[in-house]
Amino acid sequence: MQLLSVAGLVKLLLSDKKMSTNQTGKTYLSFINITAAFLAAVMFVLFPSCTGKKKNLADAISENDTLPSMTSKGVTTLISDSGITRYKIVTEEWIIHDKKEPPCWAFEKGVYLEKFDSLFHKDASIQADTAYYYEKKKLWELKGNVEILSQNGDKFNTELLFWHEKEKRIYSDKFIRIEQEDKILTGYGFESNQELTEYQIFNNTGIFTIKDEAPTQAQSMDSLKTDSIKTDRKQ
Repeated sequence: MQLLSVAGLVKLLLSDKKMSTNQTGKTYLSFINITAAFLAAVMFVLFPSCTGKKKNLADAISENDTLPSMTSKGVTTLISDSGITRYKIVTEEWIIHDKKEPPCWAFEKGVYLEKFDSLFHKDASIQADTAYYYEKKKLWELKGNVEILSQNGDKFNTELLFWHEKEKRIYSDKFIRIEQEDKILTGYGFESNQELTEYQIFNNTGIFTIKDEAPTQAQSMDSLKTDSIKTDRKQ
């Protein structure tokens, strides 16, 4: 319908040109009005089409940025860095997002890791409900029922843990429970070397023997202490 209106305007323009010379002024004004109307009609037809294409293109680019570059199911693999095997990964689903910022590996259906030293000796085993690995930073973020078993047999439990490979440290600001052979340590805020042989709880809530019942996280909040516990488990 808009194109027919434009055609009508053009016909009107041609008919106006046949006017007599004593109507030249009126013809000139009519010509200007018709030309302006013609341009407005063309812009009305074309502009929505152009903006629609730009919007669709922007949506496509945004959607493409969130799409994973790789999704693997039922994975068991060894990961190497600089020719040295660093760890073993076992997971139900492994998703790589290399177009996100920051790029990451996502393990949202649980993950089990075995960490190795330079001689391929197992330093620790780690499992969590969810994990993200930020490759540029060399940083692991482990979330939900995080459990670590060190080479000394110490067992670490928390809800959030970071393992920074570049800085060679493991840390958390959440509640931590550490079970050693003869005692249990609990508290808030934790930092350790990568081998989990030297670690510190910043705000401890108690030291308990294995026979004692260690407090839960809620109970620990009620009896929070401010002193720290430092442990050296090197053999």
